[in-house]
Amino acid sequence: VLFQLRNPSSPPCIRSWIPWFGAAFQFGKAPLEFIEQARSKHGPVFTIFALGKRFTFVTEEEGAEAFFKSKDLNFEQAVQQAVENAVSVPAESFYQNHSNLYSLIKGKMSPSNLHVFTGTLCEELREHMAHLGVEGTGDLNELVRRVMYPAVVNTLFGKGICPTGRSEIKEFEDHFQKYDEDFEYASQMPECFLRNWSKSKKWLLKLFEKVVSDAERTNPSETTSKTLLQHLLDNLQGKHLAPNYGLLMLWASQANAVPIAFWTLVFILSYPSIYKKIMEDLASVFGKAGKDKIEVSEEDLKKLLFIKWCTLEAIRLRSPGAITKKVVNPIKIQNFTVPAGDMLMLSPYWLHRNPKYFPDPEMFKP
Repeated sequence: VLFQLRNPSSPPCIRSWIPWFGAAFQFGKAPLEFIEQARSKHGPVFTIFALGKRFTFVTEEEGAEAFFKSKDLNFEQAVQQAVENAVSVPAESFYQNHSNLYSLIKGKMSPSNLHVFTGTLCEELREHMAHLGVEGTGDLNELVRRVMYPAVVNTLFGKGICPTGRSEIKEFEDHFQKYDEDFEYASQMPECFLRNWSKSKKWLLKLFEKVVSDAERTNPSETTSKTLLQHLLDNLQGKHLAPNYGLLMLWASQANAVPIAFWTLVFILSYPSIYKKIMEDLASVFGKAGKDKIEVSEEDLKKLLFIKWCTLEAIRLRSPGAITKKVVNPIKIQNFTVPAGDMLMLSPYWLHRNPKYFPDPEMFKP
């Protein structure tokens, strides 16, 4: 693999003299800087050989339509090994469950259904923010994580199902933080290379045996009373894998929501005029600040468009470096033919910084 001649129709490939690992060490140390250097040297389409796989990056808009619409690309095959590494769901079970569970979660969490969660989520956020006071000098990321974790978990899994009490949460947080920090690496390489991560994963899976047991014991017959976890359990084939899917659901509920909430707040607080506009909008919908209790309805949220724009702009500026699909049949991107077997990586980070659409790409402009 290391020394084969490059097909002239394939994208330029960045390798290393180290078998199997390839360019993984250089890439893993600083991914965005590595990709930027590769773009400067090789152009917007290039391949990185790492961890025994070929990752072909597309960093400009040409190729984006093919990524989302081409039948020569497959999302399930791209993420199957990552899910197996991350939560120990074997390939056969993954393919058996993925389509059904994906449709279920997507439907339950669609914009038209989010109002179902609004009341519970507001109550949870209010409860976990009540003790904070009105000023402080702590770390904002820590604050967001400490507030959002119990609020989101209790909303999606059911109150009291996961550890959220102060006395029991410390050990959980230590394990989950380790699991989350190394998730990207662990999803791509054997568990034996990440012993501390593996220890945290096993601890969390053991915890989820109890979480699942409690959710099944309290599972109501009425569909409208079920939590998202209970809906997942009802539709899962292979009940012995319920703790594994529960852990995956927990990670998915935190991995994007917490960083985006943090960055949205950072950007809003960094621009006084934007902060002022946000506060005026909130006052126009809910009245002056200081009310003991605010009820948030779906109609209220529709009136707060500027907050939505701020969130979308934070997502634009802090999107992940790449999203992936597997090439199942050779596909043409620009002047290159990307071979079957490659992981095609579309880069929102650079697409969202295209000056054609964003004249000041690094500026926060909701």
